Amino acid sequence: MKNQVESVGFVRGCFIFASVLSMILMMSSDVNAFLTGNVNVFLGGKTLDDSWEPAEQQAEIGLQVDFRPRSWPINFVIDFLGGYGEGTLLGIECKSTTSEVNIGVRKIWEQFVYVRPFIGGGVSFIHGEFTGVPFGIEITDDDDGVGGWLGGGVYWTLAEHFNIGLEAKGSIAKLTLFGGDVNGGGGHFGMLIGGHW
Repeated sequence: MKNQVESVGFVRGCFIFASVLSMILMMSSDVNAFLTGNVNVFLGGKTLDDSWEPAEQQAEIGLQVDFRPRSWPINFVIDFLGGYGEGTLLGIECKSTTSEVNIGVRKIWEQFVYVRPFIGGGVSFIHGEFTGVPFGIEITDDDDGVGGWLGGGVYWTLAEHFNIGLEAKGSIAKLTLFGGDVNGGGGHFGMLIGGHW
């Protein structure tokens, strides 16, 4: 429960920060005339590699912000993601928590009226934590790592400002947990709901 609360708290803090930033951008006519972008909530799942078993499947929530000067061809990206998973192996309850900050660029094709496909990539900062509870004793280890991410998807922009969409991405960063190296990233897939300005 502690790990889940920490993951939710991380994402909530990122959400508040990005929400305030996006409101400032959208309310300022001068900034709005110069910048365009998207703010979306990500709801989906993350699949870690087998070294995270039995908690390798995570529910994931996040907030994604991209923006660019209107004359530029690519958007700058800041994505915040938090995942939580749990499972039982040989009677031992296990929990996994990951959080990611993905920074990079995203190319969005805007030639179509409503459909806007995109691809992107960049640097990923990942924190991972794994907890096992054998015989009622909680054993936890965590680590931070830097790696990369690559992904793509599509926005459907309705009424000029409302986004719905789908995204798939992969991320990678080496972490050391309990003396062994693991990938703190993984495969991400989910839906996007948000706004476009």
